[in-house]
Amino acid sequence: MKNLNLAAIFLLELATLAAVGYAGFTLDARWPVRILVGLGGPAALIALWWVFGAPDATLKTHGAVRVAFEIAWFGTGAAALAVAQRYTLAVVFAVVFVVSKTLALIWHQ
Repeated sequence: MKNLNLAAIFLLELATLAAVGYAGFTLDARWPVRILVGLGGPAALIALWWVFGAPDATLKTHGAVRVAFEIAWFGTGAAALAVAQRYTLAVVFAVVFVVSKTLALIWHQ
């Protein structure tokens, strides 16, 4: 079960990137803006994860700052789905995040 939870968290990380890209490409805007947000949004999140969130991050976060970072990171995925009017997916995404991170906390992952 613990390994399954770690896999779920990893898939949520990837889903966050996909959701932000999807939301960017479905904006009601001209194509240059869609391309910028659809590619730039995930690129910005990747950079933030690389600097603050990855296991070997240069400025790795801990404690309350880590919790806030992860809520913001995964919350961005849920918010992006809502922006793309995929409300059910946004709620499911948020619930899976809360359950997985709660289990990770209980299991010291």
